[in-house]
Amino acid sequence: MNRFPLLIAASATALTLAASAIAGPQYLDDTGYAVSGYDVVAYFDLEQNSVGEAQPQAVPGDKDIVSEYNGATFAFSTPENKARFDADPEAFVPQYDGHCAYGVSKGGKVPGNPNLWRIVDGKLYLNITENVVGFWEEDIPGNINLAEGNWPGIEGEGASKNPIPQFSSSAPAD
Repeated sequence: MNRFPLLIAASATALTLAASAIAGPQYLDDTGYAVSGYDVVAYFDLEQNSVGEAQPQAVPGDKDIVSEYNGATFAFSTPENKARFDADPEAFVPQYDGHCAYGVSKGGKVPGNPNLWRIVDGKLYLNITENVVGFWEEDIPGNINLAEGNWPGIEGEGASKNPIPQFSSSAPAD
């Protein structure tokens, strides 16, 4: 029996798993929290509006209800949301380490605004400005496809150091 193909397949699988375990740095603004201190689990409980309509405002996390993940502190509005996150962080963290999904589709890392969000196929995506949301929503599947193609090449680069335009976080709550 020729074991060479099995060895190649096992090696490829190991490399894929190793690469997926290496995440780039989370975007952090001057709050020092991932997603500007907003509760990433709460997005999944909000009623999502149709394309072209503004989404509900993000839910501020509480500075006393936090978890560490991917080198960043995530704040939650309730202990139940923290427990949900702790059980499966990958189900809740924003795509592209909290960077703008449209920016990634164009090949770069720019901040994601926690109030400009959309959940697509069970994944949380953020964008940087209302104008960018319009471009993103013109072709969400196409933009995700482009972003997925670009992400492996930029994921390991440093997180954006830019502030989120026209945004100031009131999170996390005391």
